[in-house]
Amino acid sequence: MKKLKFYAIGFVPGLLLVFFILNKKGASCSGYLPNSRVIAETLSKEFQYSEEFHNEMILNNIDEKFLKDSIITNGKVDFDRSHAQKKPCPDYLITYPEKNPRFEIHFDKCEDHAGFISLKKLK
Repeated sequence: MKKLKFYAIGFVPGLLLVFFILNKKGASCSGYLPNSRVIAETLSKEFQYSEEFHNEMILNNIDEKFLKDSIITNGKVDFDRSHAQKKPCPDYLITYPEKNPRFEIHFDKCEDHAGFISLKKLK
């Protein structure tokens, strides 16, 4: 019991110290989750829109800034309905917002660009 007490006395302050140092530097583990990786990779690519997608953007008053900053950044990738292993360009389905989705975006993520195929307004 005495050893456990000494272990806790050293472990807890060490854990807090590491947490505050990494938090101050802006480090986070959330970028390693599959949803975050797909979104980050998509945002780093050049966007190409299909004619259907572009028409739906106009119809729903969605500009590229709202698409990038809100729908894609805060969206949830539906991996059950996506084809993440498809070669050469995997395709994904993003729903936005995460709870009670209003929009659904279907796109493919190639090596040099992200091709947006369809945009559906759900409600």
